[in-house]
Amino acid sequence: MSDNVAAEQLRLFIERIERLEEEKKGIADDVKDVYAEAKANGYDAKTMRAIVRLRRMEKNARQEAEALLDTYKAALGLD
Repeated sequence: MSDNVAAEQLRLFIERIERLEEEKKGIADDVKDVYAEAKANGYDAKTMRAIVRLRRMEKNARQEAEALLDTYKAALGLD
C-alpha cells in the first residue's frame, strides 16, 4: 500500500510540475510579446533586457558589476 501512495504522490508532483512548466511557457510568451510591442514603438529590446537584468540585482551587486565593466572598458580603451 505504501508503494501505491508513493507512486500517487510522485504522479501528483509530476503533474504539478507539468502545469507550472505550461504556465511558465505562457508567461515567457507574454514577455516576448511585450518586448515585441516595445520594439514596434521604437525601443531597443536588447537594452531593455539589460535594464531588467540590472533591476533584478541587488544594489551592491549591480554597483560591483558596473565598476568591473568600467574597469574592463578602460583597460581596453573603450572609454
